Amino acid sequence: MPESIERILGRHGRSPDELIPILQDVQAAFGYIGEPSVKAISRYLRISENQIYGVSSFYAQFRFTEPGRHGVKVCLGTACHVRGGATLLDMLERGLDIHCGETTEDKRFDLDRVACLGCCALSPVVQIDRDIYSRMTVNRLTELLKNYE
Repeated sequence: MPESIERILGRHGRSPDELIPILQDVQAAFGYIGEPSVKAISRYLRISENQIYGVSSFYAQFRFTEPGRHGVKVCLGTACHVRGGATLLDMLERGLDIHCGETTEDKRFDLDRVACLGCCALSPVVQIDRDIYSRMTVNRLTELLKNYE
């Protein structure tokens, strides 16, 4: 049984200083920070939902949409960008009909861009789940996505 938001909140004090640890626990439990969680945190800490979104949106570790079964990350570091990373990202956004930070309607994929995956010599690089794919092309990526249910 998944952990409830009330149980998570019960492990923390009511000080606004608890916001980031609470957000981290919510993200770990649910995979994202949904609107119902924000409302519950707001009531518990007695701070506005805007304050919660303001703090949590500052940190890249927090996401606000439910993740897909497969996470796709496109590297847009300098080497990857120069070698076509932006083209790959554009193809994915059009092909999956989502933008960065979103999840496909069927919950199959979520899409994000990253500053660097640390594989510059192998650029452009795409990460799907924990797998890194190097020297990626639009055609190879199109075929690769078919292997992920």
